[in-house]
Amino acid sequence: MPSPVVRETRVVHGHRRSFLIGGEGPPLLLVHGIGNSSSTWDGVLERLAAAGHTVIAPDLLGHGSSDKPRGDYSIAGYANGMRDLLSVLDVEQATVVGHSLGGGIALQFAYQFPERCQRLVLVGSGGLGPELSATLRLATLPGSELVLTGLAAVSGTLRSGLQAVADLGRATGWRQVRDLATAGDALLALRDVEARRAFLRTLRSVVDARGQAVTALDRLYLADAVPMLVVWGTRDPIVPISHADTVRARVPGVRVEVVEGAGHWPHLDDPDRFVTTLLDFLATTEPAAHDRASWRALLAQPGPAPAGP
Repeated sequence: MPSPVVRETRVVHGHRRSFLIGGEGPPLLLVHGIGNSSSTWDGVLERLAAAGHTVIAPDLLGHGSSDKPRGDYSIAGYANGMRDLLSVLDVEQATVVGHSLGGGIALQFAYQFPERCQRLVLVGSGGLGPELSATLRLATLPGSELVLTGLAAVSGTLRSGLQAVADLGRATGWRQVRDLATAGDALLALRDVEARRAFLRTLRSVVDARGQAVTALDRLYLADAVPMLVVWGTRDPIVPISHADTVRARVPGVRVEVVEGAGHWPHLDDPDRFVTTLLDFLATTEPAAHDRASWRALLAQPGPAPAGP
């Protein structure tokens, strides 16, 4: 029997890192999105572990039960943190699964450490174009700290109301309302002042009032050297599904799985389908074998023309 999924902690660079880990076999690193935590993967971790994989789901720095220091919350900094955590756990290579902000981190991880990334799985991913929900764009503006503080103060009441709407939606078959309950959970997490500061530092490192300011579009062609799966919900209100088409156009070998009726968290809306899709992808692809000469040749190519405004 595989080892159960349990919560563990390690201190890396003086900061406490909390993560879920379990199972045995080829490693899967699952990276959550902004405002969430490792618990966003609760519905799939046990099944992935039972299918013969070591699952590792960290709470990113500034999130969940990990420390929330005044520090580096850039995408590159998060990718370094994932590399360091894997090193502490004696994991040299992994398939990296990233949701939302975690997708951007997964892309950055593959770019910075190609020798350690076996496959890429992007779920409603950030980093693939400027378009983003107005709510997150507004949160980058001056004064948003006061708004977040006010919302956090009444987050319990808001969470109860959003959960009631979500329950009603589930009863009527409207799956997208799960996004409301998940957003309520994110608000609850921001009751701590350090969590709010970490949230804003993270958001402002990649987003401004015009949308996502940091994208992987100019280097996305490099991802064709790594097996890639993209999963997106057709009713994603945070990051538009058109970004999946962007990946398809720039990475010829990508697999795209569209989940009809799902919102920004397709792994929560339809965990059975997500697990089945992911396991099939893992079973039918070979891990990338990094070769420095091939990587150098890829980088030497001119790459695609820059995207327009």
